Amino acid sequence: QVQLVESGGGLVQAGGSLRLSCVASGIISNINSMGWVRQAPGKQRELVASITSGGSTNYADSVKGRFTISRDNAKNTVYLQMNSLEPEDTAVYYCNAHKRIVYWGQGTQVTVSS
Repeated sequence: QVQLVESGGGLVQAGGSLRLSCVASGIISNINSMGWVRQAPGKQRELVASITSGGSTNYADSVKGRFTISRDNAKNTVYLQMNSLEPEDTAVYYCNAHKRIVYWGQGTQVTVSS
């Protein structure tokens, strides 16, 4: 079992920045990759960014150049630095961890006002 706890969401004006954190605990060995997925009201979940155990990253086209995913293995934490936020980024952001199954956090709300 892997437990994931997200933090760092909130309300920010367009153009602002937020940093999300996701702390993993439990049996965290052999996690292949971790990532962030978001879901806006009335929309499907969308992969935002992911990072493998080797450090390779992947981003949705809509966030490239604005968001950066990183991980601190010593702290078992994955971060999502979000800059130049837009109202379209408003969503609940979920952290996930991929092993043989996918584990999910409870989500953190990000609201960007225009």
